Amino acid sequence: MAGSMQAAEAAGRISALLSLLALRRLIALLQPLALLLLLPFRWRGARPGAAAAAAAADAVAASVASGGKKGKAAVVLRVPAGSPIVAARRQASARREIAARRAREAGREYELIPTHRGETLFTQCWWPHGSSSAIKPRALVVVMHGLNEHSGRYDHLARRLNDIGVKVYGMDWTGHGGSDGLHGYVQSLDHAVSDLKMYLKKILAENPGLPCFCFGHSTGGGIILKAMLDPEVDSCVEGIFLTSPAVRVQPAHPIIKVMAPVFALIAPRYQFTASHRNGPPVSRDPEALKAKYSDQLVFTGSIRVRTGYEILRLTSYLQQHLHRITVPMLVMHGADDMVTDPQGSQKLYEEASSSDKSLNLYNGLLHDLLIEPEKEKIMDNIVDWLSPRI
Repeated sequence: MAGSMQAAEAAGRISALLSLLALRRLIALLQPLALLLLLPFRWRGARPGAAAAAAAADAVAASVASGGKKGKAAVVLRVPAGSPIVAARRQASARREIAARRAREAGREYELIPTHRGETLFTQCWWPHGSSSAIKPRALVVVMHGLNEHSGRYDHLARRLNDIGVKVYGMDWTGHGGSDGLHGYVQSLDHAVSDLKMYLKKILAENPGLPCFCFGHSTGGGIILKAMLDPEVDSCVEGIFLTSPAVRVQPAHPIIKVMAPVFALIAPRYQFTASHRNGPPVSRDPEALKAKYSDQLVFTGSIRVRTGYEILRLTSYLQQHLHRITVPMLVMHGADDMVTDPQGSQKLYEEASSSDKSLNLYNGLLHDLLIEPEKEKIMDNIVDWLSPRI
């Protein structure tokens, strides 16, 4: 019972953003701000002593953990000592230590990679054989996790792929897992798309000649699809396999889509409190739900305005460009998924220009296919699809 309640809370974060109740609450919150902006003044003096409160933020100089190489130093900003920026950096640092400790304990290699924005991304690799081993990988798979989770949650899939000779890489995208950023906050999903492109380029350079595939769940699947619209990326990826991809997420009322850009600009980090408690479940396995929502690296708070808007923006863009997808693909979706619409996957399958494409709709299954009771069947389907292609 407790697990299903936690599932309901977490899964409803997207639908809460799209509800009229949430819209009314946000309008009420922004009314005082709107009135303030209308007042006839153009400048306000700084509070006495504000300058003395400023402190230099920590320089985010990302060092490559596995190779010991130093990354480019990020720009150092002067921010107030108690600002949300400093708090977010401290929280990201704590999350990164947890992610790194888990990787070390599991015997996985991990690496900290700097982005052009000055952020640090946490990445990791699953391959049980050392570089001196006679056993070499047959192929590569890059994992893109879903909203509010992290790459470490796909350990069971990665180990299953290791069994068929596939080396697996995972990247925690911005604001998630061990990577920099306010937990659960996405300034732009285009950042995640560009980071994926950068990571793919790096992995391919380190593993010349090996075929590369991408796996994505939910929003991670949407990120992969947008990356595949780049011909340069499409040419170096042999195929993609997706679970519950975020292709279609419809707001409860058309006005939400119209007003979302404005709210995302004015109050991007605002969270809808107590408005997501009746959201749909994502799995029928209570123990799996308990494990997910007790994970310190999984964000379980209410969805942030900007994050929700970015999801709407991504899905809207994808629906207009599905015909440009040409990469071989396997799309899997629970027919009873109430988080991302299975009809979005149907639309992807029908409109994609790929000559090699498959769609599996699973009756009775929900959003998180890989933590459903039938997860072994899902992984069997993945292995059956991938094996002939490597």
